[in-house]
Amino acid sequence: MRELWPPARLRLRTPRLELRLPDEDELARLAAAAAEGVHEPGARPFGVPWGAQPARLRARSVLQWHWATRGTWTAGRWTLDFAVFADGEPVGAQGLSAVGFAVRREVATGSWLTLRCQRRGFGTEMRAAVLTLAFGYLGARSAVTGGFQDNPAAIGVSRALGYRDDGTEVADRDGERALAHRFRIEPDDVPESWPAVTVAGVDEDLLRMCGVLDPQGHQALPLGGYPHA
Repeated sequence: MRELWPPARLRLRTPRLELRLPDEDELARLAAAAAEGVHEPGARPFGVPWGAQPARLRARSVLQWHWATRGTWTAGRWTLDFAVFADGEPVGAQGLSAVGFAVRREVATGSWLTLRCQRRGFGTEMRAAVLTLAFGYLGARSAVTGGFQDNPAAIGVSRALGYRDDGTEVADRDGERALAHRFRIEPDDVPESWPAVTVAGVDEDLLRMCGVLDPQGHQALPLGGYPHA
């Protein structure tokens, strides 16, 4: 897999965490971790209520999401969704995505942590890791994120990392109106207090896939387009 799929060669490390694309066995373990719970009952941190599903469906949605991000990758629209490991065990996922990165040079982030691993500062470390990749290796000029006003944990991570307020918007949260705060960060906004991050596995193949070197990069075949015969 590492030979054929350049993102699989990436390794992002912080003082306590390692982020990498999970193989199939690790993905199953990540899904099982999600089944244990990703937020308190009644909380609604996500626009799509996948975290409130029964445990088995919650795990299945993790599998489908990771498969989908790989199967639909193009240079014009891509998502790196890393599994986050602490002491060798999967504790959550951290995503980095972009649309039209060749021109816009902007990324967006999203994440989740198992309930038992929250409030330990992991969210700050894992997002700092993907932002270091984006700013230091992919040439991103800005990153955006958001959080519902009743999700202070996500908002707190953004502010701790140096994001600036970027306004508010009315969002559709599972069919209901909800107010969300937007945040933006640029390389010059990064404070010295960020956790240390090391990045390995960036090469020309990855840069082409992300539209950094070649705006055409990797283009997925349309559905039904694989030459079986």
